Amino acid sequence: MNIYESKDIKNIAIVGSSESGKTTLSEAMLLEGEVINRRGTVEDKNTASDFHPVEHDYGYSVFPSVLYTEWKGKKLNFIDTPGSDDFVGGVISALNVADTGIMVLNSRNGMEVGTETLSRHAEKLNKPLIFAVNQLDHESANFIQTIEQAKETYKNKIVLIQYPVNVGEDFNQVVDVLKMEMYEWGPEGGKPKVLPIPDSEKEKANELHNALVESAAENDEALMELYFEKGSLTESEMREGIKKGLINRDMFPVFCISSLKDMCVRRLMEFIVNVCPSADEMPASITTEGEEIPYDSSLPTSLFVFNTTIEQHLGEINIFKVASGTLKEGDDLLNMTTNTKERISQLYQVAGKNRIKVSSLKAGDIGATVKLKNTKNNHTLNSKGANYQFNAIKYPEPKFRSAIKAVDEHEEEHLAEVMSRIQQEDPSIKVEYSKELKQTIVYGQGEFHINTLKWRIANNDKIDIELFSPRIPYRETITSMASANYRHKKQSGGSGQFGEVHLLIEPLYEGIPEPDTYHVNGKELKVKVREKEEVQLPWGGNLQFYNCIVGGVIDTRFMPAILKGIMEKMEEGPLTGSYARDIRVCIYDGKMHAVDSNEISFKLAGRHAFSDAFRNAKPKILEPVYDINILVPESKMGDVMSDLQTRRALILGMEANKGFQNLKAKIPLKEVDKYSTILSSITGGRATFNMAFSEYSPVNSDIQKELLEDYMANHSEED
Repeated sequence: MNIYESKDIKNIAIVGSSESGKTTLSEAMLLEGEVINRRGTVEDKNTASDFHPVEHDYGYSVFPSVLYTEWKGKKLNFIDTPGSDDFVGGVISALNVADTGIMVLNSRNGMEVGTETLSRHAEKLNKPLIFAVNQLDHESANFIQTIEQAKETYKNKIVLIQYPVNVGEDFNQVVDVLKMEMYEWGPEGGKPKVLPIPDSEKEKANELHNALVESAAENDEALMELYFEKGSLTESEMREGIKKGLINRDMFPVFCISSLKDMCVRRLMEFIVNVCPSADEMPASITTEGEEIPYDSSLPTSLFVFNTTIEQHLGEINIFKVASGTLKEGDDLLNMTTNTKERISQLYQVAGKNRIKVSSLKAGDIGATVKLKNTKNNHTLNSKGANYQFNAIKYPEPKFRSAIKAVDEHEEEHLAEVMSRIQQEDPSIKVEYSKELKQTIVYGQGEFHINTLKWRIANNDKIDIELFSPRIPYRETITSMASANYRHKKQSGGSGQFGEVHLLIEPLYEGIPEPDTYHVNGKELKVKVREKEEVQLPWGGNLQFYNCIVGGVIDTRFMPAILKGIMEKMEEGPLTGSYARDIRVCIYDGKMHAVDSNEISFKLAGRHAFSDAFRNAKPKILEPVYDINILVPESKMGDVMSDLQTRRALILGMEANKGFQNLKAKIPLKEVDKYSTILSSITGGRATFNMAFSEYSPVNSDIQKELLEDYMANHSEED
């Protein structure tokens, strides 16, 4: 195949909600570019992009799929992305390397919540968008409503390039107001007849054409002057104005298509070739040092890996965008992330499951290689003379968590290796072993995301795994002062063990005065601080530890051992085994033995004294509370609020947002278990949410009692 210059390369991300027709559109584009000679279908499980076994089983996209076609002397790289919000990581990686996004709208559903979410990702990354209103041949298609909803979000930036003459099962005619022509298709779609605009449509077409001319002129002062001078613009001049509007996100052109019948796909591709910005017309890549690296094939070679997949018979495949220079087969590059050398032994152009060998790729192009040793997602590779490192792609915070373990304990090590590999393939999945919860926790974008992970492990790696609700990372603290003493004494022949510790504890809060006078066992106790140590706890909160010993009844050298014993008990709290926090401890008395006292004795004495005092200090269990922001259709608002109230959520407020409501609340983590699935069920999949940790808050007395009883039933008393 040809080697293309940066100016002739167009990188497109095809995005949209589930069932909007992205994969079908991709197939039509491949067919038009003659990369394939027969269109596959999702139903027949033979499309170029949905080729993974899990996608065949589910019937829709799970992974982003890189494809390409050649059209009218240009190379179009396009990435077919998943529509489910659970797989949004693939969309974000695609948008990061694309120069333009095609937002495919299902004309039956209009601007869905998923569409809104994807639009925000594109806006955050400052990517131009073209809207392709699809499925206009469906009996429930509603083009006018879809455009009205789009205008609620984008106002007058929505500009029609085309509109349909007949919507529904008889759809076969579109008026193009840029070219001022009408297209008509036969039953098989494909190449249309080009016809004059009929008299019945001329008034509407002229009105929309004038609106398009004005919108194009507004993006360039020279074009505006031409427009005022001539009263119109040529097609070439309009293209230039539209391109500038696209790049600046001041214009969102709209096309009308039926991807299933291949209607208007050719015209959309023609627009991409003629108008969409090429790689070298988009803003330069920015390094971690803030340096701008233009897409210039004459510079030293640099590439950014944005996707990694693993295939059974080929191994790891790294998919990348050439950020600068010209990449050649056989090039030696330095991985700036791992500081290791890599050789590009094989170089491919990607068309979904098919890969075509090429000898080189120039700046702005997308390609793949295999058998790199230490290269993963988000890594930058450079040739000699380049010292660039590009920013890693940022993925959304997880919305779903699950504990995971192998059914067969002997498979745990193998499972850990598989999970590490999957995390490399899909960085929106996070895996960690929680020392606190004593569980391996996997985090994802939703229950379906995690269930897909389970499917892959069971079917591809042949490991049976169990998914279950993870424990909640509670915290323990106290609400009043209490004192306790404990004598550890043990004699078993020879030197014994002896240590006695008297201490008091109290709640620690910001601005608390230094220790002074306390009432202990009906007597006034005045303490004198000799030493103070403040510990910032790894799990949040603080511990203040005071040595208030008078008269040397406990040697200073035993204080670290006492603190160690207290820290051990804070790490496994006295109530439920959860971490304890925000406590002040004063060691004010005790005893030691000239021969039998040692560090272990005082560590145990301190541990037990702290535990006894803790239980008498009106202890409270704290639970993690999260800020949650739910984007929900107005018609489902009442149902969502009613459900939140059953989950102990505190509603903070709501605000209208383009036909939806942004609902803000605080909700305990315990109540968010599987919430993504429940929210989808309540709203018919039309709502989405994000959440972030807010604070720890006391649980109510009923929940505290339940937690204490559960802990006592499953744990024996401390020795």
